[in-house]
Parts: sequence; C-alpha cells; structure tokens
Amino acid sequence: MNFTPSISTIIEDDEQLQKLLSDPGIELPPLLPSLAFALNDLSILPTDFSLDPTKTLEEQGGLTNEEQEKVRSIAFTALQRLRDQSPATTSVNDDDLKTIMSWACGTNLNGPYLQMLKEELSPNDMDLRSPNWGKDDIASKKDFTVAIIGAGMSGILAAYRLKQAGVSFVLFEKNSGIGGTWLENTYPGCRVDVSNHVYCYSFMQKHDWPHFHSTQDVLLQYFNDCADIFGIRENIRFNTSVSTAVWDENTGTWNLDISSSAGEEKFICQSVISAVGQLNRPSYPDIPGVASFQRDSWHSAQWNHDYNFSGKNVAVIGTGCSAVQFTPRVAEVAANTTIFQRTPNWLMPRPQYQQRLPESLLWCFDHIPHYHNWFRLHLFWRSHEGLLPRLELDPEWENPGDNSISSENHELGLMLRLYLQSEFSEDSELLEKVTPNFTLGAKRFVIDDGLWAATLRRDSVKLCTEEITSITETGIETVDGEHTEFDAIIYGTGFKASEFLTPMKVIGAGGIDLHEQWDGDASAYLGIVAPNFPNFFFLYGPNTNIVINGSIIYFSECEVHYITQSIKYLLENDLQSVTVKQDIHDAYNKKIDAGNSRMAWGLSNVNSWYKNASGRTAQNWPFSLLEYWEQTREIDPADYDIS
Repeated sequence: MNFTPSISTIIEDDEQLQKLLSDPGIELPPLLPSLAFALNDLSILPTDFSLDPTKTLEEQGGLTNEEQEKVRSIAFTALQRLRDQSPATTSVNDDDLKTIMSWACGTNLNGPYLQMLKEELSPNDMDLRSPNWGKDDIASKKDFTVAIIGAGMSGILAAYRLKQAGVSFVLFEKNSGIGGTWLENTYPGCRVDVSNHVYCYSFMQKHDWPHFHSTQDVLLQYFNDCADIFGIRENIRFNTSVSTAVWDENTGTWNLDISSSAGEEKFICQSVISAVGQLNRPSYPDIPGVASFQRDSWHSAQWNHDYNFSGKNVAVIGTGCSAVQFTPRVAEVAANTTIFQRTPNWLMPRPQYQQRLPESLLWCFDHIPHYHNWFRLHLFWRSHEGLLPRLELDPEWENPGDNSISSENHELGLMLRLYLQSEFSEDSELLEKVTPNFTLGAKRFVIDDGLWAATLRRDSVKLCTEEITSITETGIETVDGEHTEFDAIIYGTGFKASEFLTPMKVIGAGGIDLHEQWDGDASAYLGIVAPNFPNFFFLYGPNTNIVINGSIIYFSECEVHYITQSIKYLLENDLQSVTVKQDIHDAYNKKIDAGNSRMAWGLSNVNSWYKNASGRTAQNWPFSLLEYWEQTREIDPADYDIS
C-alpha cells in the first residue's frame, strides 16, 4: 500500500494518450483541475464552461458531449507537456488553488466552504487537520493522559492526533487486532458501500484502491497500514476490555476497571475518549424460540467460516445491507435458501459497486500528480450533500399516495421504482414483494448492482414475507402456520446501534450513571459530550450518523479535531475539567430533534435502526456537512462548566 505515490513517467505516445482519454473509464471532471494543479497553469481551465453543481450526480459530472470532447482535447495537450517538459518548479499559490477548486466545483468557493473542501482535497497530500499545537509548548509539566477505548477507524485517528500533539495516551482494544467493524465482520461479500476514495482519511489518501467499493480485507489492511505509519501500536493494549469508568471529583481523574488475560486492574487518566462505535453489538430479532434451534445458527457479524453450505437448506433472517451482501454467496452453494423479509428496501443502483477500477483510471492515478486528490474532491463534492434535500419535508407537498414528502422525494422514488421494475420485470409477484411502500429515505438505502435481483430469481431461492411467529428446534414457523426445517439459520439483523457504550458502565460527577441519565435515549452536545461527564468524549456518538451525504470518516475527523481543541483548552489554561452545561446540551438537541422531524427517517413509522426504543432518532445528523464542520472548529468556553 502506498500513501504517497511515486508518479510514473509518461511513456505513452500521442496515439496511446488519445486512446486512454477516449476510454469511458476515465473520470473527466477531475482531469483538468489535476493537470492545472500539476502544471501550475490556470490556462488549462476552460473559461466558457465549468462543472455544473446541479448535475454532479450525473455521469461525467453532467458535462455535455461537446464539453467532454473539449476536456479530452485540453487534457491531451497538457499530458504531452507532462511527458515532454520538466515538471513545474513553483507550487500553486492560495489564490490559484481557489480558482482551480472553484472550477472543479462549479461555484465560486469562499470562506468556510473553501477551507472545508481544501481540507478534504489535501493539496500536495498536506495534513490540514493536524493539531496546530503541542503539549510541550503549552503545558510541558502537567500530567495528562487520555484513555481511548476502541481501535477502529475513529480510535486510530484519535490516537494519531494525540500523538501529533504530544499528549500521552493509551488505547484499549478488546480484540486481538485493530480495525473495529472491518476486523469483526468477515462474512462473504462484506464491502464498504461508500466510495473508497472518500472512505479514507483525508490526510492518508490511497490512490491504488482495487475497487470502487473495496472489500473487508482491503479495508482492514488499510487501517492496519495507517496504524503502522502513525506509529501508535506501542500505545495499544490488545485483548483488553474496559468495564467501568468512574470520575473522581477530588483528583479530577477517571478511574477505569480493565481486564485482560493478565487479570483485573485499575487505570487512572485525566480524560477518556470512547471510540467503541455504534455497529459492534449484534442484534437478534425478538422472536420466540431463537435460543431453541438445535442446529447451526449465527449472526453475520460472527460468521461461521467452517460451515459447509453444500447441499444444505439455509434460512436467512433479514434483508438489510449485510444480508444483501452475504446472501448471494450463500445461495451460490446452498441447495436451498429461504430469505425472511420483514420490510423491503429501497435499492440504490450503482453499477460499479463490485467492479474493479478500470485500467484507464488507474493510469491517471499513477501518472498524473495528485489526480487522486482531485478525484476525491470530485466525489466528495458530488456527495457532500448528496440526496439530502430529497429526503426533507416540503410542508406544501400533497402526497399523491406514495408516502412521498416532497416533489424531489417523489421523483427519486419514481426513479428507484423504475429500477425495481426493470430488475424484476419477469416476476410480478416478486416485484410486489420487493417494492417498498414507506417514505423513501426512512431506512438506509441498500446499494445494488443487479446481484440482489439475480439472487432472488434463482430457482433455489425463496423470498418469504410472512411474519415469523416462532423458531423451533428444527426450523421456522410463520404466521400462516407453515413450518419449514432448516439446517442452518443466519441472522442478518443488524446491531444494537442505539445502545451507546453498552455494556460499559460510566459514572460521572455526583455519582451519576450515564445509562441511567440517558434512560435508553442517548443524546450529546455535538454528539461528543454529555452533561455531568467531565473530560469524557464520544466518537460516533448520538446523532453523528450520516445517511446519504459523505463518509463517516469525515465526521470522525471533525469530532477528533474538536476533542483535541478541547484538550488544548484544558492544558493551556491549567484546568482540571470541562463539562458541557445542561442548558447548552438541551438547546442543541432540540435543534437536532427539530431537524430530524423534517426528514424522511423522522417522519416515517417504519422500523429502522435510526430510531431508539422510544421512537426518537438518536442516530442521524439532519443538517449539512458544512454545519457540523463549522460547529466543531473551536470549543466555546461559554458552553462549559470549568474547574
């Protein structure tokens, strides 16, 4: 894996270059910005057109055929220059960078938007989100250690940022390795459903991803490589669990009960960062008899790799994202596969979902300096708000009977229904079963490239929509009285996402128990801090999940930035603790709830992991990515009780 690619010399002749540029696999939108940046030449950018921000989701960024040909022509001349001339000896200045970025985004970028996108671009692979301070410069003699719990994507990031700032830390990980969800979920077909070029750290962009959406093993290797490059492994205690964290008001420290193969012990620190995530505790359905099945059964997050499916009659309960990934692999081998569906999904078509990157696109990554950065910016820009406006309520909209909440929501629903009709055109009964009747966006979209329909059309596959009434020692019984025997049952039923930080016990100021305070309805200011819990920070906490815009790694980078700024404030002011005020927390969450009440997932009553047991949306962020970036730039001391 190479994070700082060595750009290959262009050896292709003119004819070969023209052939490369005519290949449909090349993404044209980032081509001219990357060449203008590489050659430090703004004249490469056309003045008669730029990318249209309203068409970013279209093929080739919505460029017309004429504009595409002009891009290829200009790029051909620029590639000749890269091949035949010495590279630019001067770097692009800030004004010119702004011009190139504005052309790439089709709008005049200024202020916060410009800075946020510049951080995502990471020009010249600069780490623009690294801490701008060091502990030795502001509090060299102060004892301050941070305990990080969880070595997944966000925990690794927090560890690296603290190391950059010179802050002492220990990272506790219950597993034997790092990677979090990418370590634990090893089921066949497991892959990321966000483009890999944005599902990576902004400052550690990988140019040679093998697929548009890489598989679990590739992602696990990426995070392991990052940990090695960050140099944080010596600070990780593997196979170590944290069961309890208790705040000591007299000493201003957190006292952790930890356990490992060496036994039980105490660990004392000044701050805690919980990076345990949301999707790490398997959820089983509330069906009578789950424990009574006497044959093989397992959850997708605890895959049985030793099981031989050949000749077996297999049941799959659930049709969410994980099930849609692993079921086709099961059905390829099993004699019969019965899929039990509670609610059909809105399928989001993505033809390249399982495709390898085309050779022409890989050539651009290998031969055009920083093409991968501009490719990332293009993907981030086109998805930074994505389909979010289409999931928001228009109070004036009159629902035509499809549970839509706006004209945009209705139009997208029509498009996705057309996709379902095209996929299941030969089986009207199956089409009816897989067509959702709930508001589009109320549940997580499932990415599809046609494999799901192909699986359901198999003669050996049955889609059952009858409600399960019980699981017996030998099989499954449904509401119509039918009992079917199975050799194995696989649960693709998701995770206990709303049960934040369980089963860990956290006791804050005044002996307050975090879970008792939440009472099943977790909330936090910025999704990061909660009243009564000094110096305790959450990563991927309440209401920091994004539905259709961007990557969760973006949120983690914003959160970690805010946390390091908070620690900086503590240190430079020689403080013991900061605790968010109750009224600040409450006012913030009222805004969050009001925002979610206008979104598809907040309006619909369909079952969804976005909501907790009380029916509140405790997972999702309802606003723009820019708003979260702005809110996490600096700590406002007025928001906190300080001691």
